[in-house]
Amino acid sequence: MNYYSLNKKAPNTTFKNAVIKGLAPDKGLYFPESITPLTKSFFDDIDKLSYSEIAFEAIKQFVLPEIPEDILKTIVEETLSFDFPVVQLNDNISTLELFHGPTMAFKDVGARFMARCLGYFNRDNDEEVTVLVATSGDTGGAVANGFLGVKGVNVVILYPSGKVSDIQEKQLTTLGQNIKALEVNGTFDDCQAMVKTAFLDEDLISKMQLTSANSINVARWLPQLFYFMFAYKQLHNTYDDIVFSVPSGNFGNVCAGMMAQQLGLPIKHFIASNNLNNVVTRYLVSQLYEPKPSIQTISNAMDVGAPSNFIRIQEIYKNDFSTLKENISSYSFTDEETRDAMLEIYNSYNYVADPHGAVGYLGCKSYLQDNPNAHCVFLETAHPTKFLDVVEDVIKTKQPLPKQIQSVMGKDKEATIISSYEDLKSYLL
Repeated sequence: MNYYSLNKKAPNTTFKNAVIKGLAPDKGLYFPESITPLTKSFFDDIDKLSYSEIAFEAIKQFVLPEIPEDILKTIVEETLSFDFPVVQLNDNISTLELFHGPTMAFKDVGARFMARCLGYFNRDNDEEVTVLVATSGDTGGAVANGFLGVKGVNVVILYPSGKVSDIQEKQLTTLGQNIKALEVNGTFDDCQAMVKTAFLDEDLISKMQLTSANSINVARWLPQLFYFMFAYKQLHNTYDDIVFSVPSGNFGNVCAGMMAQQLGLPIKHFIASNNLNNVVTRYLVSQLYEPKPSIQTISNAMDVGAPSNFIRIQEIYKNDFSTLKENISSYSFTDEETRDAMLEIYNSYNYVADPHGAVGYLGCKSYLQDNPNAHCVFLETAHPTKFLDVVEDVIKTKQPLPKQIQSVMGKDKEATIISSYEDLKSYLL
């Protein structure tokens, strides 16, 4: 499989090169040259397949033969070493729990898959690769954990000061070894802009090999399509009209769901549930795509004012607005509405949702008003204890800490404070 730049001004390239480079030379995101749907029998018989078998069949066309089949099967099995349960709240709403991995966030799958791919590509290479990544919360911890100790790979994580939860900060600043954290005086958008600038800095990239572990990287983004297939396996015998409500920040997750749809997954519609960072919600009304500076909210992993992956969504639907509208709805919610939803979920269903999941739940409720026969699945993208202050303040109930969270609580933070791209470049060099 080869990949092309969505800016259409760079040569097509291999999966290996797309993973190692992250961005194309023309600043574009990479996209696969073709998507071959899986057979109808694959989805008819999906109950008979394990998660690893489903994931291997779904991802192999994007990776083979650059990673041999037996190695890819091992990578998939190691990536999926935890569960992905669907929990039903009522007849119309379920939640897909994506927080059972080592850092208790949905990004564990993509980070673990990419780390293993990069480790394979770097196995005989004496040249070190630096993974440069911006995080609005969960990406940093997942990438740090996924790449910890990987041979020949250094990881530098940029995060916005004071805009991630205490536990999220612990997960990306306490591991040591080949993991370094940079605390940025600014927003996530500032962090992301610095990372993109670094990739285009000829002076810098002539001196070191940089790659990204944000969802701009195909090896981080594509494995997220697994979740939607796993949920379908659990629900398709009970419900005909399954719709996914995806808490959306950089839009990599919902975009991966759409890739699953392109592979033949029988899902007709997606909901992009936004907080007040709602550039896509507004676009679907006005057809005007107007990125704005991000706004800080209690669902901080979605505080993205210029979502990178939306261009991939437009590519999937051939830049046709009417086709896009047929496949995606989007709603935007305030912090107050999010808190009310968290309390409603707890009081009505005895279920504790994190702020991002609560935004997804609100997306379900909005969609069901006009589509009462659908069964809507919202993605619970992180464990609620990662947002302990918000969750406990809303539901007024003390929450026990899972072992994954307890393991980082007593560790000392190690981070370097930076304020500009010049600071970043100086640090890297």
